[in-house]
Amino acid sequence: MDELERELRDLGARLEPAASPDVAARVRARLAAPPRRRWRYWLASALAAVLVAALPPGRAAVAGAVTGLLRFAGVVVDTSATPAPPTGTPSPLPGQRPVALAEAQRQVRFPIRVPTRLGAPERVLVADPDGAGAYRVASLLWQGGALRLDAFDGSLDIAFHKQAAGADVTFTQVHGDFAIWVGGPHALAYVDRAGTVRVATARRSAATLIWQDAGVSYRLEGDLTRDVALDVAGSLG
Repeated sequence: MDELERELRDLGARLEPAASPDVAARVRARLAAPPRRRWRYWLASALAAVLVAALPPGRAAVAGAVTGLLRFAGVVVDTSATPAPPTGTPSPLPGQRPVALAEAQRQVRFPIRVPTRLGAPERVLVADPDGAGAYRVASLLWQGGALRLDAFDGSLDIAFHKQAAGADVTFTQVHGDFAIWVGGPHALAYVDRAGTVRVATARRSAATLIWQDAGVSYRLEGDLTRDVALDVAGSLG
């Protein structure tokens, strides 16, 4: 992080501040553009996504601050457009089922760690099994499901897609390592093993902290302040 901060300070010293753009006017103009011109916008977005995906985690997040796509720890945070809020009852993640904590540990290929700050979870879910029966995601739930910790193998492809335009998206640290805080309600959808966004799973997510530890990705979601979320993340057993 020290090297990254130095690079950012050096970059900032060489940039001239620009006038605040009229975002609303730009959006209206984009929507009014003839359809034949919109392919340029989608092509630019796709190229930006490829660029961000090719960078290491910290730099990918910094580059994403410019493109509006933050890719980190198996999660994409899209701040480039305001989505319509999900409606209806979201579908569960593919193959999702409740299990005991000990059984969940046998059915995933990464260690399941419980935050000592929260204690034993009320419920445990596993989801998205592969052909060999190993599940991709383990979710620990508290407070009737209002507070949850999703864990998944950080070496896998994208597992969650957040549309967080208007939310408080900031960079922070867990145990000195890079993390992202999304401090407001936002749309969340699951991305399956084939890379397809499962639109049916889309729901309104609460504030979320995203980080990695020992090759495992985590997203802690609930009615939490950033400081409390960081405290919980720091207490992983």
